[in-house]
Amino acid sequence: MEDCSSTTVSITLLFCIFLFCVSENSIVAAAGDIIRANQILGDGSTLVSSGGHFELGFINIGTSTNRYVGIWYKMIPEKTTVWIANREAPLNTTSGLLKLTSNGNLVILSGSDDVVWSSNSSTTVNNCVVQLLDSGNLVIRDEDDSDPGNYLWQSFDIPGNTQLPGAKLGWNLETGLERYLSSWKSADDPSPGEYTHHIDRDGFPQYMLRNGSAIVSRGGSWNGVRFSGTALNPDPIFNYDFVSNDKELYFGYHASVVMRRILTPFGYIQRWVWIEKSQNWELYISYPQDDCDRYRSCGAYSSCNIHSSPECKCLNKFQPKEKKEWDVADWSSGCARKVPLTCVNGKGFVKYPGLKLPDTQRSWFDKNMSLDECKRMCLKNCSCTAYANTDIRGRGSGCLLWFNELIDIRDQKDYGQDLYIRMAASELDEANKGRSKLRFISIPILLTVTIMCVCLWVIRNKKKSAEGITRLYSENDGGTGMGDEDLELPLFDFTTLATATNGFSKYSMLGEGGFGPVYKGMLEEGKEIAVKRLSKDSRQGLKEFKNEVSSIAKLQHRNLVKLLGCSVQEGERMLVYEYMPNKSLDSFIFDKKRSDLLDWPTRYNIIIGTARGLLYLHQDSRLRIIHRDLKASNVLLDLEMNPKISDFGTAKICGETETGASTTSVVGTYGYMSPEYVMDGMFSLKSDVYSFGVLLLEIVTGKRNRNFIHMNHNHNLLGHAWIIYTDGNVLDLVDEDRPTMATVVLMLTSEIPLPQPKQPGFFFERKLEEGVSSSVSSNYCSVTITPR
Repeated sequence: MEDCSSTTVSITLLFCIFLFCVSENSIVAAAGDIIRANQILGDGSTLVSSGGHFELGFINIGTSTNRYVGIWYKMIPEKTTVWIANREAPLNTTSGLLKLTSNGNLVILSGSDDVVWSSNSSTTVNNCVVQLLDSGNLVIRDEDDSDPGNYLWQSFDIPGNTQLPGAKLGWNLETGLERYLSSWKSADDPSPGEYTHHIDRDGFPQYMLRNGSAIVSRGGSWNGVRFSGTALNPDPIFNYDFVSNDKELYFGYHASVVMRRILTPFGYIQRWVWIEKSQNWELYISYPQDDCDRYRSCGAYSSCNIHSSPECKCLNKFQPKEKKEWDVADWSSGCARKVPLTCVNGKGFVKYPGLKLPDTQRSWFDKNMSLDECKRMCLKNCSCTAYANTDIRGRGSGCLLWFNELIDIRDQKDYGQDLYIRMAASELDEANKGRSKLRFISIPILLTVTIMCVCLWVIRNKKKSAEGITRLYSENDGGTGMGDEDLELPLFDFTTLATATNGFSKYSMLGEGGFGPVYKGMLEEGKEIAVKRLSKDSRQGLKEFKNEVSSIAKLQHRNLVKLLGCSVQEGERMLVYEYMPNKSLDSFIFDKKRSDLLDWPTRYNIIIGTARGLLYLHQDSRLRIIHRDLKASNVLLDLEMNPKISDFGTAKICGETETGASTTSVVGTYGYMSPEYVMDGMFSLKSDVYSFGVLLLEIVTGKRNRNFIHMNHNHNLLGHAWIIYTDGNVLDLVDEDRPTMATVVLMLTSEIPLPQPKQPGFFFERKLEEGVSSSVSSNYCSVTITPR
C-alpha cells in the first residue's frame, strides 16, 4: 500500500504477495544431455553439452551464498559463467530443483516447491526435451521434430551479460523479440545492472551502449563492412556478420578459439579469449576505448580526434557556438555554421571524408538509391542537413539522410566514410562554384525552360497535395451528422507515405494489431509520423475506417492522439497520426524492466490524463463519443510520458442527448469490456468507465487483468483485488456503482472522501463459453464477438 496524500490523491489498495506452487509428483533425472518432461535436475547434479564444452547446474556467484542455475565452460579450470536463468530470483537454499513440466515449461523450484523462475514456454508439443548444446545454448525442443534447430525456447534469446559465438544480438522483426546484453550489478550479483547493449533500430540501425535510458556510447551504424564508429575487422580467429532483412536485424560473430563478449558492471563491452598455454583469459579488446567514444562529447557539428589537441574541433565551415566555453575545454555546446543555412541558399554540399557518421536516430534511408539520387533527394528537402551512403562496399550504395543537428562525429581517417553536409552557396569551394557556373552556361536554353516547367508543375502539385481536402464519403452515417459534411483532412498520396516509411519496411514497424501494422515514418520536411495501414483482411473495414476518421478528425485535446491525415490510394486505407516516441502504455506497465521507469507521479499523471481525455469524449467534445476499446495498448505516450487515447475504429458517435445504445455485434477487448456489454450488447458511456477502472487497476498494480494467475482462486485481477479488499464479503454489482468520468476526475484531483466500493463486474474469470459464444482475444488484441 502506498500513501499518496502528498499528491492530493487518496487511492488505497491492499495487495498480497502470492506464490505459484508446483505440487505434482516428479521423477529425478540423472545427469546427461537431455531432460524430459516431468524430470528434474537437483542441486549437485549437472547437465553436460553433447560435446562436453559446457555444463549447466546450480552455482554460487563470487562470494555470494545465493544459488543460481547457470551455464559455464566445463573444460576451463577457472569457472566462467556465461548465462544465468534466475539472475533476478536467487535461491537461498541448496535444495533447489530444475524441472521441465509436462506442457514444456522449464521452471526452477525452491525447497518448498515454489516457482522462482520460469521460461514461460508452454506448448502443446507432446515430447518436449531440454538440451544443452555445445554452443552453450540451452534449448527446449520437440524430440520428434526432424529439424533439430527448430527450438520452442532457447537461452540465446535472453543472453544476460554475455554473447557467445553463434548468438544473435538484435531483433526478430516477425515476433518483436529483442536480444540485448545487460550488465551484472557486480561480480557477486548477477541481477541486471545499469548498462545495456543494443542494436538500436530508431532511424538507421546502429550499435548503442546505454546507462538506463541515457546513451553512453554509440558504435555507429552498419556500413556494409563494420559499425562506422568502430575498428571492427575480421581476422584469422574472429569473424562476424550483420543480417538486415524483413525478418531479422542482428549482429553475430564466430571464432576459431574459445571467445566470449561481455558487458561489464562498469559499462565496458569486452572481448575475451581463453589462452590454453597460460590457462588464462586474455582481454582482446575493450569498448569504449577513449574519450572520443563518449556520446556527443564534442557537441554538434564537431569531430573528435583523440590524437589531436584539443581533441574536439569544429568541422570546416563551422565555428564554436560558445567560444568562452571552448577556450576552457568545455565542448558540449558544439559548433554552429559560419553562414546560416536557408532553403534558398542551401544549394550544395561539402564533402567530409574519413568520419564516423553522425547519430542516425532521426534519419531516413533507402538501400536501393545511388549517391547521386541521394544528393538530389536531400537537396530538394529544406530540412535535410546531410547525406551519405548506407553501404561503402565497392563504389558505395544506398542513401542515408539526416534532418537534425549532426552529433557524435569522430575523425577516423583509416576506416571512416564520406559525409556530405549541406552548405550555403557562399560557403562552397570556388572551384565548385566555377564548375557549377560553367555547367550552367553550357545548358541549352530549351532544356532550361523544360526544367523550369517541370519544377513549376511539381511545386503546383505539391502545394495542392499539402492543401488537399478530401471528402471520404457522403453516404448517410446513421444520423450522427457526420455523413453530410466535408471532413477537412489532409490527403496523403501513397508514394509519400511509402517513402516516409522506407517502403513500409519491418525496420519501421512499431507494432501490429487486428487491423494491420503501424509504421514509424518521416516526412520530407523532417516531421515524424505514425502510419496505420489497414491490411486487406483486416477486421477493421471501410466502415471502421470512416468511423475512425469521423470520430477523431475534428477532436482537439491534449490527451487524444492527433490525426494528421489519411490516404485512400492504390487500394489502401491508411491513417497518419502524430508519432508517439514512447509507444503504448502496455509496453511499460507490463514489462518488468521498463515498468521501473514509471514512478508514482508518472503513473498518476497517466491516470489523470487518460481520465481527462475520456471526459472530453463523453462530455466536452462537439459530439458524445463512446470509445468502446479503451485499454493499455490504446493509450500512447509522448516524449514527456503524457498519455493520449488512440484507436477510434470501434468508437460510437452519439447525439447530444444520447448516452448509450445496444448492438448485436460486440467489439472490444475481453478483460476490459463491461458485463452488460458482453452479455447483452448494451453499451453506454459507463462501458468506457468500466474499461477505465480496469486500466487504472492495471496501472497501479502493473499486472494484466486477463491471464492473471493465483494459486487459491480462478479470478482475474479485478476479482483478486476485490477479495483482498473485502476479505471475502460478496456484494452485488449494479451499473450505477460506476461514477461518471467527471466524478472520476474530481476524485483524482481533490481530497474528498471516496465512497466504499462494491464488487466489480466479471468478478470470476469464467470460461469463454459461459459468457460469450465466439472467440475473444487476449488483453492486447481487439476482437469482434456476438452475444448470445
